[in-house]
Amino acid sequence: MTETLALGGGCFWCTEAVYVQVRGVTDVESGYGNGHTVSPTYEEVCTGRTGHNEVVKLVYDPTQVSTRELLEIFFVIHDPTTRNRQGHDVGTQYRSGIYFTTPEQAEVARALIAELTADQAFDQPIVTEVLPLSQYSAAEAYHQDFFENHPDQGYCLAVAAPKVAKFKKTFARLVRG
Repeated sequence: MTETLALGGGCFWCTEAVYVQVRGVTDVESGYGNGHTVSPTYEEVCTGRTGHNEVVKLVYDPTQVSTRELLEIFFVIHDPTTRNRQGHDVGTQYRSGIYFTTPEQAEVARALIAELTADQAFDQPIVTEVLPLSQYSAAEAYHQDFFENHPDQGYCLAVAAPKVAKFKKTFARLVRG
């Protein structure tokens, strides 16, 4: 039995590049979630007027990787303290978000955020939204597996590759074998 969870951690190319490497994740799809229009295009999402976030939808086997482990990775590979921004990417489509499909995922997310806050893991407050996944649609085909298909592209080299390296170093036990 698998579970589905969507994460907004900035540009979906970078987030996807990490999660395709995670043991127990059986599918990763870049898409748009939690906006107010049906099936927006990339160009529409980039305007900020659809309310959508760039997300990766993860399908995973919880016997191989837990929701908590997926979220621990999430909090290492992006900055959860900047509202509507990840590095040079600015706009509501780059907000930090955890979009759950089960009440248990929501509980795990809220507990981890409370724990990180209590431990003062970050210098600023965590602004990650925790909401049910809604209005999800897959991104255009050219966005899927972008890092894998374009590893030498400038953005991939500058932003995605360091996130992948950080994941592999920090979570070696979870790297797909």
